[in-house]
Amino acid sequence: MPSAAAQARYPLTQGVNPWLVTLSVMLPTFMEVLDTAIASVALPYIAGSLSASNSEATWVLTSYLVANAVILPASNWFAHRFGRKRFLLTCVVIFTVASFFCGAAPSLGVILLARVCQGAGGGALQPLSQSILLESFPIQKRSMSMAAYGLGIVVAPVIGPTLGGWLTDTFSWRYAFYINIPFGILAFIMITRFVHDPPYIKNAKVGAFDNIGFGLLMVWTGSLQIVLDKGQEDDWFGATWVRWTVTVLVVSLLLWIRHSWTHPKGLLDLHVLKDRNFRTGCILVAMLGMCIYITIAILPLYYQEILGYTAFTAGLVVGPRGIGSFIGSPIIGLLGSRFDGRKLMTLGFVGFGVCSLIFGTINLDIGPYTLLFPIMLTGFALSFVFVPMATLMMATIPRKEMGNATGLSNMLRNIGGSIGISMATTALVRRAALHQTELGGHITASTWVYQQKAAAIAGYVGHQVGPAQGRMGAMGLVYRLMEQQSALMAYTDIFRWTAVLAFICAAAAWLFKKPVKHLEPPPGVH
Repeated sequence: MPSAAAQARYPLTQGVNPWLVTLSVMLPTFMEVLDTAIASVALPYIAGSLSASNSEATWVLTSYLVANAVILPASNWFAHRFGRKRFLLTCVVIFTVASFFCGAAPSLGVILLARVCQGAGGGALQPLSQSILLESFPIQKRSMSMAAYGLGIVVAPVIGPTLGGWLTDTFSWRYAFYINIPFGILAFIMITRFVHDPPYIKNAKVGAFDNIGFGLLMVWTGSLQIVLDKGQEDDWFGATWVRWTVTVLVVSLLLWIRHSWTHPKGLLDLHVLKDRNFRTGCILVAMLGMCIYITIAILPLYYQEILGYTAFTAGLVVGPRGIGSFIGSPIIGLLGSRFDGRKLMTLGFVGFGVCSLIFGTINLDIGPYTLLFPIMLTGFALSFVFVPMATLMMATIPRKEMGNATGLSNMLRNIGGSIGISMATTALVRRAALHQTELGGHITASTWVYQQKAAAIAGYVGHQVGPAQGRMGAMGLVYRLMEQQSALMAYTDIFRWTAVLAFICAAAAWLFKKPVKHLEPPPGVH
């Protein structure tokens, strides 16, 4: 039991140092976000080991994301019904145990079932951790707590591919899931020791579970993930099943919004969107999710597909983004309470956009260190975005609505990230085909440059395989170069579009109301 002096010094955390609480809740958050990124590297190995195609293996990601998105907005009800600490511990146990079964899965069906359970356990970890952090510090010091939270959110997806590639290459893809077990055990011990429920959680009276709202939520999020993950394979709206799935998605989404707005005891209270700052933050957090996950997914893919790097090496190359986050997080923690958050967000988005423009200048001659500084700067810039955004959008939200608000904002970030990745992968395929057609129009048998280059290549190859095969080999090499160049142009298109999106976000940051200095805590904080 904390002493009276400790209770007086740290009243919001019942005598526990807030930084111990921060470390306790950041462990499961870091573990959950890390797992989202780490599994993507191992998909080809999972497919080969479990006798599945690469297309079937993508359901390892989809099943997790669907379960994760469904639980996110429901986390507030479960936290009030069973107690936030008890619910957090339960989620950590489910996630850790499911991670073991993912690693030990003997078939595709088993790993999909385990991933659903893992997503259900991991879905609530982020909003629970964020709401606990926001309530563990006085409002004047929330920037520091959000800096610690942002560090885990931003760094984990960066080191995930690197760690996943190393574990997969060195041991097995199964260790990409086993790595969660020690983190989960340590998080369980620390949460048990240092995290406590506030009085309003202990005395909360919760109504019946909103079965209709939860069912509609499952339908529209599931439909969205299926369309995003599988739509490109069947030419989107060119496929009948995509049109029907989108129809189900739109209808169920509208019904869910209507139900959540009108139902007095709905699973998720959308009336929190009446708050201007929170409404603005929800739009920006979705766009931020798009920016982050596009670069996280596309940049390593460029190094692997265009330059031929291994997954581990590509992860090492993009790793400096984590260094930038480590540098930026404590700095923004100090500056957040001294400067207008809108200015800091604008600076962060502009910095991110400039880095994306630099990524849009890449070519086939770059080396591992060419983009070192801009990659590091993206991590630094994201720190200046995430912390002020979280602080501004939650500044006027009552404490009792924190869980509801964080669940909604985290869900929108995940959805934004999913949409961003889907748009980027679709653009990669289609823009590469477009550029290949354009380049092919300038490469014909009668073109003098083509004849000169093809003859030189044929002469070189002919020394190895003979003149006849040399001509065929020259044509193949020219086509491969054209294919590589068109893919490169598609990557540069995506990075430039991402820069435009970042600049739009920089302008939209000024939709926030001007922050009030020395803002008094909302009712119920003391």
